Formats: sequence, structure tokens, C-alpha cells
Amino acid sequence: MEDVLERYERYTHTALTGTNNDSQGNWSFEYIKLTAKVEVLERNVRNFMGNGLDPLSLKELQSLEQQLDTSLKRIRTRKNQVMNQSISELHKRARTLQEQNSKLAKMKEKGKTLTERPQSVPETLGQNSTNLNLASPQLLPPQRLVPSLTLSGPLQGRATMEEMGEAQTVPTGNSLIPPWMLHI
Repeated sequence: MEDVLERYERYTHTALTGTNNDSQGNWSFEYIKLTAKVEVLERNVRNFMGNGLDPLSLKELQSLEQQLDTSLKRIRTRKNQVMNQSISELHKRARTLQEQNSKLAKMKEKGKTLTERPQSVPETLGQNSTNLNLASPQLLPPQRLVPSLTLSGPLQGRATMEEMGEAQTVPTGNSLIPPWMLHI
């Protein structure tokens, strides 16, 4: 049994040292490859920027020019795609805003018709009934009433401020409604 254990330990120990040497060699080889790639990429960037073109041959210069042309075409097509997408999004947004605007205009028209209908009903009541002492506030133009200074008895509205300039105070009628409620 001891022989088996010794062989196992020797085998695992040699396998570990062997893989370490192999991995160390792989890493150094990988490092060399990557540094070479970095140098090539840096040289290409310098060439694309227009630096270091003297040592290049005619074939390399033509290849560089072709690469620049294809890159420029890709950039232009991508730019056109982005512009077309933004234009279509703006058209959609304009349509939705127009729809919202038309909805709001319809709501405004409905609001106007609703406010006009209640005003027309009191007008007909005011014309038909002659026994009403109070005029409807919607029928009269809005006037600023001066409150009466009497504390007892029914409240009386007085003439407007413009009529006060004439030095006359004409009561507008007896009512139980305070003047601040008559002014809408």
C-alpha cells in the first residue's frame, strides 16, 4: 500500500510542476503576442491620424486609403440612420401633440357650450317672470357694489363705484343675499 501512495505522490508532484512550467511558458508566449498586437494597433492609429506615413509603400498607402474610405462610408450610413430615426420619432411626437391639441380644443368647446347653456336658462326666466325683484347676476354686467353700513334689517346693495362719483347712493333693492355673493 505504501508503494501505491508513493507513486501517487510522485505522479501528482511531477504533474503539478510540469503544468506550472507549461503555463509559465504559455503566459510568456501570450505576452509576446499581445505586445506585438499592441504595437501594430498603435502604428495603425498613427497611420490613420496621418503620422508616420513615410516608411509605408504605395500598396500600404492605398490599403490605408481604402480602409479610411470604407470607415467613412460606414460612419455616414450610421449617421443617416440615426438622423432618419430621430426625424421619424419627431414626426410621431408632432402627430401625438396635434391629437392632444385637437382633444383639448374639443374639451374647450364643450366647456364653452356648457357655460353658455346655464346662462340662457336664467335669461328666459327673467323675461317670463315680471315679479322678480332681483336681477340675475349672470344677466347684468359685473359691477362692484358698495356694501350698506346698516347693521340691522335686510341688506341693501348700493350703487356702483362709478355712480358714487355722482354723489348719489341709490339702493338696488332689498334682498337677504349679502352683496359679496351678488358679485361674481
